[in-house]
Amino acid sequence: MSYTSITAAVQLIQSGHTVFIHTAAATPRELVNAMTARSNELKQVRLVSIHTEWEAPYAEMQHVHAFQIDAFFVGKNIRKAVNEGRANYVPMFLSEIPRYFRTLEHPIDVALISVSPPDKNGYCTLGVSCDVSKAAVDTAKIIIAEINPRMPRVLGDGVIHISKIDAAVEVDYPIYAQTIKPPSDTELSIGRHVASLIDDRATLQMGIGGIPNAVLQCLTNHKDLGIHTEMFSDGIIDLVQKGVITGKYKTVHPGLLISSFAIGSQRLYDFMDTNLIMRLMDVEYVNNPTTIRKNPRVTAINSAIEIDIFGQVCADSIGFRQYSGVGGQMDFMRGAALSENGKPIIAIPSTTSKGISRIVSQLQPGASVVTTRAHVHYVVTEYGIAYLRGKNLRQRAQALIDIAHPDHREKLEKDAFEIFKVF
Repeated sequence: MSYTSITAAVQLIQSGHTVFIHTAAATPRELVNAMTARSNELKQVRLVSIHTEWEAPYAEMQHVHAFQIDAFFVGKNIRKAVNEGRANYVPMFLSEIPRYFRTLEHPIDVALISVSPPDKNGYCTLGVSCDVSKAAVDTAKIIIAEINPRMPRVLGDGVIHISKIDAAVEVDYPIYAQTIKPPSDTELSIGRHVASLIDDRATLQMGIGGIPNAVLQCLTNHKDLGIHTEMFSDGIIDLVQKGVITGKYKTVHPGLLISSFAIGSQRLYDFMDTNLIMRLMDVEYVNNPTTIRKNPRVTAINSAIEIDIFGQVCADSIGFRQYSGVGGQMDFMRGAALSENGKPIIAIPSTTSKGISRIVSQLQPGASVVTTRAHVHYVVTEYGIAYLRGKNLRQRAQALIDIAHPDHREKLEKDAFEIFKVF
């Protein structure tokens, strides 16, 4: 293998190919742009990915003849295209996507990836995104890689020898980074409630955003927490450095931080680089409920767009409009429920930024249920904690109404009376 130009590298993409795009902060921006620039030469190129960052120029109207987009998770860069019909959403549990790739049910012709520079033995890594990307690299007929010195070298499953790469291009730009905002008062209130549910020696799964960061800020007095999560962001760094997160009592990979990808600030990427306690692994393994449940006290903290008074969780759509994706919420909600003393938690603000209640008597028409009412044990808002496990429908409704915003409780109680006739 020898280095080539970006223009020459993307010539390997042909009409009719299925092309995988590396995930999140590892999205290979220059390769994506160069591929899109060839749209007049291409037809029926199928693009598959989960969440990607940077712009998605291939999703613009003028390229619709060239690219069919099948996204397994909808990020902000393709949300408009999906809801206007120029791109498609494929619902699938994150843990199942690698096997879908590997069984040739979804054969991949080309993988566009971003990797850390080769070490003295010729080994690169998939950097901050292993997730489904490992399976894509394993099965792709052609691998085209950006070699970026800004990409952290991260231990785990995402190791690839330079000889396996068919076309390598040298780039040098900062990988995608997020500005980490301080949590709001509402998020801190939710964080305190969630922190009260977390036991010492628990194994945590959390996502990204204000609420996960708020929860982590409220854990400074906890002891010997562990991490086994689909993804993480900056919030874990201080807890590792303060000795709160040790992983000492995990059953699976004790002492190690286990995830499948990460996205955050440059501080996070510096923390991950050659860090011996860090492992990014194939998401088929990380998110497998059988793997998850082996750790004790798994506490899974996930979010939602709205929850009805029966406990059904809509987490990926606003009515008929696709907002995100199924992701790994169900993988971890189920894994936590099966873990010894585990706790599956949905944590949300009681209202949207426009004051609309997130706890509703019925989901919007078209809203998709990601987590069923039978899987939900705890729901947390800034107004408290609703424990739903073992409760009948009326009890569940009352518990959820009690943590709804006070401005909406009377309406919810009236709706509940109409549903149950007795309330």
